[in-house]
Amino acid sequence: MKVTIIGTGHLGLTAGACFAERGHQVLCVDNQEDKIALLKAGKMPFYESGLEDLVRKNVDLEQLKFTTSLKKGVCFGEIIFIAVPTPPRPDGTVDLDLVKQVAREIGKSMPAKDSFKVIVTKSTVPVLTARKIREIIERLSPEGVEFEVVSNPEFLREGTAVDDFLYPDRIVYGTKSERAGEVMRKLYRSFDGPVFECSPSSAELIKQAANAFLTTKISFINGISEICETSGADVTEVAQGLGMDQRIGEDFLNAGIGYGGICFPKDLKGLLKTSENLGCTFNLLKEVEEINVRQLDLFLAKIKKSLQLLRGKKIAIWGLAFKAHTDDIRGSIAIKVAKSLIAEGTTVTIYEPMILALPRELEVFEGHCLISKDPYECLNDADGLAIATDWPEFEKPNYDEIKARMNKPIIFEGRNLLDPADARSQEIEYHGVGR
Repeated sequence: MKVTIIGTGHLGLTAGACFAERGHQVLCVDNQEDKIALLKAGKMPFYESGLEDLVRKNVDLEQLKFTTSLKKGVCFGEIIFIAVPTPPRPDGTVDLDLVKQVAREIGKSMPAKDSFKVIVTKSTVPVLTARKIREIIERLSPEGVEFEVVSNPEFLREGTAVDDFLYPDRIVYGTKSERAGEVMRKLYRSFDGPVFECSPSSAELIKQAANAFLTTKISFINGISEICETSGADVTEVAQGLGMDQRIGEDFLNAGIGYGGICFPKDLKGLLKTSENLGCTFNLLKEVEEINVRQLDLFLAKIKKSLQLLRGKKIAIWGLAFKAHTDDIRGSIAIKVAKSLIAEGTTVTIYEPMILALPRELEVFEGHCLISKDPYECLNDADGLAIATDWPEFEKPNYDEIKARMNKPIIFEGRNLLDPADARSQEIEYHGVGR
């Protein structure tokens, strides 16, 4: 099939490369000329495991092409995916300006006759967005043009997005049109995963609800971790016992300093705002947010209590990305830790495997913050080590190096990667979460 993807961020580029890998002809559209030039040259605008090889392979096979012309993209595709950013506004509502702008351009670019287009929202959008897109396209497209709007939410995790797309645990799309449904079934015929067809509104809500549920699960175990610390229980043992219950499962029961990234906070706030706009009460989501904020505050309080005076101290941070196996620092809890420490007068050194330069968010603290290329060099003369990202390489540290380089070997563990007994047996002062 001929597939057009509008937007070449993590979502759009992954979708384009994976559809091409499954044998479809794909044209990716983006209005950023420098990004399209980069992709045509076989270079990546960001890191995602396995994606660069997949893009190069399908570009060489001429299954995957790139353009800055949205009109060309509309004319090309039987199916047109909208995969542009939907960032949060300050009040928590989802910013649909780019989605609406693309819908307007699609409407203006629709061929006059003899074609049927399926317009698919891949971006995460609030419920009833498909209806708005239909209204926009109907208003601006030539009379008699046949099209349908389908919601097809993504369930990709950064770091494993390619595998998540090619081998999905479920494929969800929403349409009330049998004609559009047949097109979607044909598109996904070569994908091995259960397909769930529902209404557009249900599909839109499934995406936001899924992420809101996962954040609830994270905040639940983080709330339990506070009880564990005051009672002497171990949250990792509690989580293991909970996860053995098949009704609960072990995923997303890792206590830590809170969830970050762009998707979880945005989708939780977006669902909460949607609920409010529809006149519904969903106070549980407010408490999920509050627990997440409190978890970071509790972590910072441990550092202050142990070091007493932060001003003039030096603290090393391992990890800056919001999670392991990605270079994405958007919404990173690690950055919030760094900013809070710097505000207290602390000098911060950071080691992050995927980031070699000080990110823009920390450039204003130049002189009080620097990036180290080696995890142990990062510890030189440090008064404490905060582990903020769950990179596997942090699980088995060299305690001799830690003791030799730090002023005093103190570890503040934000992801519970280490064995506390092992660390303490090496004469390391250890502070975990819920342990």
